[in-house]
Amino acid sequence: MILEVIADSCADSIRLLPFLFFTYLVMEYLEHRAGERMQDVIRKSGKAGPAIGGLLGVFPQCGFSAAASNLYAGRIISLGTLMAVFLSTSDEMLPIMISENVGLPIMGKILAVKVFFAVFAGFGIDLVYRRKDKDMQIEHLCERHHCHCERGIWKSALHHTLEVFIYILLISFVLNLVIALIGEETLGALILHQPVAGVLIAALVGMIPNCAASVIVTKLYLGGVLGAGALIAGLLSGTGVGYLVLLKVNDDRRENLRILFLLYGIGVMAGVIVEFMNMVF
Repeated sequence: MILEVIADSCADSIRLLPFLFFTYLVMEYLEHRAGERMQDVIRKSGKAGPAIGGLLGVFPQCGFSAAASNLYAGRIISLGTLMAVFLSTSDEMLPIMISENVGLPIMGKILAVKVFFAVFAGFGIDLVYRRKDKDMQIEHLCERHHCHCERGIWKSALHHTLEVFIYILLISFVLNLVIALIGEETLGALILHQPVAGVLIAALVGMIPNCAASVIVTKLYLGGVLGAGALIAGLLSGTGVGYLVLLKVNDDRRENLRILFLLYGIGVMAGVIVEFMNMVF
């Protein structure tokens, strides 16, 4: 059984490699061409920051949530704008869904729901918690340690592809093994038939400050283990490396902790709303 699980996991993962690489190659090209301009737009967004941040954050590029953290640490953007970027960031969701041939209408609907919650939460946070801008000079460079901007687009795309491939392979193996051991129906009864518990767990997984979080949530959703609400909860609470950068550049530790709880709380609430609306992607 173990050998069969390994074979199935390898087959499922290897077939995604060319699609992943091509997707990341396109993303790297777009990021190198438009990344700085997108940062300039959000820097000058003013009160419209949450709307602009929510829309721009949905584009999958590794440096945007990190750049938003730097901009917020210098009080150049508001907390609502930062949260909108964090919440709309999808990290590895799009490349995985594209490689799995998920339809454009489905991906568009998921992204639209994420943007809606991100923008709504961003404006709400700014209404409640508006901080005065401070005259601080910061560098708004992409965190090279995390997104490998110093490499050419080919090497960077290859790095992302191999990194995500390893995560997909490991997650596929674990998922296939669990299904083989306890059965798909039993697994579905444990999670799918307890939507609130699934949302709580998915939002917690999304808090992992790494692309592994979005890989796990997306693969479990595509595998039929998680419902739509859990998918949204996990993707909203995930920030890629954005929160790690925030911890590094923002000296207010209590504020960082509040942001973490906000991310989790908003992710859970949005996931519960999607579940009880019986929304299907």
